[in-house]
Amino acid sequence: QVHLVESGGGLVQAGGSLSLSCTFSGRSFSGYALGWFRQAPGEEREFVAAISWTGVNTYYADSVKGRFTISRDNALNTVTLQMNSLKPEDTAVYYCAARGTISSSDYDSRLDYNYWGQGTQVTVSS
Repeated sequence: QVHLVESGGGLVQAGGSLSLSCTFSGRSFSGYALGWFRQAPGEEREFVAAISWTGVNTYYADSVKGRFTISRDNALNTVTLQMNSLKPEDTAVYYCAARGTISSSDYDSRLDYNYWGQGTQVTVSS
């Protein structure tokens, strides 16, 4: 069974940066695409970013393009979301998620991610 644990959330001022990490365990890291989603109070969980198992392909929500960067370390079984130029609207609980294959047509489909972490809170003050 895959187990995902997020870390790195916290409180930051607008314009600041945070780095979220997700540690993957339970199965071979290779072969799994990883994604980040977020959920603000009263809102649906939304896609943020994803990365293929090779790390070659990355995908981003329009709202974070140019500000967030997703990367993975297949030797350490971790995926990282570097968040720069943070805005108050980025405030949410951020979730790490894992799935098998990923493509340019379904990378943001929440239903296609099989495993989820417990989430980490990110709060951006204005």
